[in-house]
Amino acid sequence: MNGAPATGVFGALWWACRRDLRLAMRSRAELAVIVVFFLLVTSLFPLSVSPDPQLLRAIAPGIAWVAALLASLLGLSRLFAADHGDGTLEQMVLAPAPLPALVAGKVLAHWLATSVPLVLLAPVAGLQFGLPADAIAILAASLALGTPILSWLGAIAAALTLGARGGSSLLALLVLPLAVPVLIFGAGAVESFAAGLGADAHLSLLGAGLIAAWVLGPAATALAVRIAHE
Repeated sequence: MNGAPATGVFGALWWACRRDLRLAMRSRAELAVIVVFFLLVTSLFPLSVSPDPQLLRAIAPGIAWVAALLASLLGLSRLFAADHGDGTLEQMVLAPAPLPALVAGKVLAHWLATSVPLVLLAPVAGLQFGLPADAIAILAASLALGTPILSWLGAIAAALTLGARGGSSLLALLVLPLAVPVLIFGAGAVESFAAGLGADAHLSLLGAGLIAAWVLGPAATALAVRIAHE
């Protein structure tokens, strides 16, 4: 393992996050694939449907969210696979550092490397569908709140499917149904704002989900990692 992790919670989280970000920067091609996939999906839909501006604005939130979900799935299967293959994950399980903190650092690094670029590209996707500036801001805010939840759902599924045959397909089957509420509230925030009802309720629900994911996710993912290790 690249240096011993700190034994404290925040030290272990920071160590794992910094380590995985450094590894992610060595695989820029994989990160570029995720970004290009998101841009391609959000760019092809306006070309394949009616050019009616009202229709494009109506379908924009759902398409942006589905594209973000599918793009995030591209990198989930490798979240623990490399560490599992070279024995690093076993060392993390046996290390004196708290495993939930190490797992949280890995998930945070995954979100920073794969989902933050999608949040930053949300204005580009919104402009292609003719969304106004305030609706684009709501779309970006919903993605910023919702994509970490998707990362935690994916982390739990990735840990559960470690070493399984067809793990990538099984991972997608586990994550997609669980991600439906996040997609509904994320896309619904923009739709509700466009209808003049405000997006506060949807964003609040995403925020509550984000808090729950960060409270429950580390322990659940660490338990799944231990099960895979055993």
